[in-house]
Amino acid sequence: MGHFNTSFREGFILVGFSDWPQLEVFLFVFILIFYSLTLLGNITIIALYQLDLCLHTPMYFFLCHLSFLDLCYTTTTVPQLLINLHGHDRTITYGGCVAQLFIFLTLASTECVLLVAMAFDRYAAVCRPLYYTNIMHPFLCQTMAASSWAVGCINSLIQTGLMMAMPLCSHQLNHFFCEMPAFLKLACQDIEGTEAKMFVVRIIILVVPAILILASYVRIAQAVLRVKSMAGRRKAFGTCGSHLLVVSLFYGSGIYTYLQPMHRYSESKGKFVALFYTIIAPILNPLIYTLRNKDINGALWKVLSRSRYSW
Repeated sequence: MGHFNTSFREGFILVGFSDWPQLEVFLFVFILIFYSLTLLGNITIIALYQLDLCLHTPMYFFLCHLSFLDLCYTTTTVPQLLINLHGHDRTITYGGCVAQLFIFLTLASTECVLLVAMAFDRYAAVCRPLYYTNIMHPFLCQTMAASSWAVGCINSLIQTGLMMAMPLCSHQLNHFFCEMPAFLKLACQDIEGTEAKMFVVRIIILVVPAILILASYVRIAQAVLRVKSMAGRRKAFGTCGSHLLVVSLFYGSGIYTYLQPMHRYSESKGKFVALFYTIIAPILNPLIYTLRNKDINGALWKVLSRSRYSW
């Protein structure tokens, strides 16, 4: 028994879905399709934002950041999962595991804070429309985005550091990537102190942003209900409803995974819940934001028209 940073330098074995070998071919095809669609959808949003000046607004600035996060978020875990499902080598090096843990926590934490910035943008657009351009100044938008990344990085440093100080009893990680709750299950001794510290950090990074977002949408709902025009109400609810759906999907799965006590955490269920927030949610984001979005659809048609005429 040693510590994480000395005992398992040869690496870890990712058990993944080897307990269900009959599902591995199906999961490989399913995940490969969803990963390809995630790349296509999010790269399209980023490209459209860069190519169409009409999309250079705070809402699409944050959406572009969200798409970039989702691209990195899935790429941190999915290629490793596909390799494990396709072959027999399920090992990951010590350095690779630490890097994956750190990057994943950074991106997930950054998204938690970025969604608050997006909620504030919608609050300003609906509740303070006359002052919107003054409130959502480009400098403020850039500061909020940079702050999201800074908070995400700090949170990841704290949690990864606490993980690396834990004594572990096994190098078999019952998950498909280096996930925090799965690591806690490998602890050799009582880690109540470490768990308590991590729980406080998770409250700050998950619950506090969720409360701020909920408060924003309560104010938005109050403002929309005062609008006399039904068309105005539909437009406001349509714009904000997509963001609220993304928030519910992301925070719901995150809170289920990270805020339940470790003695109640099921590694088998945890893998399938993790599939949701690493595979399914990132593809839903571009679909939810673009399916009924006239600005995005218009920008796409403009870009496709330009490409057609250039040929």
